[in-house]
Amino acid sequence: MPKRRSLIEMTDSERDAFLASGRTLNLASLGPNGRPHLVAMWYCLLDGTIWCWTYAKSQKALNLRRDPRVTGLIEQGDRYEELRGVTIYANAAIEESPSQVALVGRTLFERYQSGTSTVSIESFLGSAPKRIAFALAVEEFVSWDHRKLEGRY
Repeated sequence: MPKRRSLIEMTDSERDAFLASGRTLNLASLGPNGRPHLVAMWYCLLDGTIWCWTYAKSQKALNLRRDPRVTGLIEQGDRYEELRGVTIYANAAIEESPSQVALVGRTLFERYQSGTSTVSIESFLGSAPKRIAFALAVEEFVSWDHRKLEGRY
């Protein structure tokens, strides 16, 4: 009998589709006291790479400059048999070039705000000069999809 873990693991294509459809990345960096600093982030995919942006003076940015190691979680489901998610072990690569920060900001706006908000793209990007972008250089994905159990426990 196959191990339970192998029954629920997503294939690469399932994982990629899940990441593309996910909404919030719970991202943990290491704070100055060594404890996880956990925040909810909007994210986007650019050429298959996960990108976020944040204020350059934020605690998160300070943490990433000190130690780029992060762990992320994207999950969905309200009942056990619906739970699915992806844990991401990665290193954050900070990008400060204005063009890349603006590209990430524009992509985030299109993904989360466009057509659903009274916020304009100009207003949204107004904070770009105060921000950094960062890409997640993934070392490992761990995924699960309890729907594959088809109600079996």
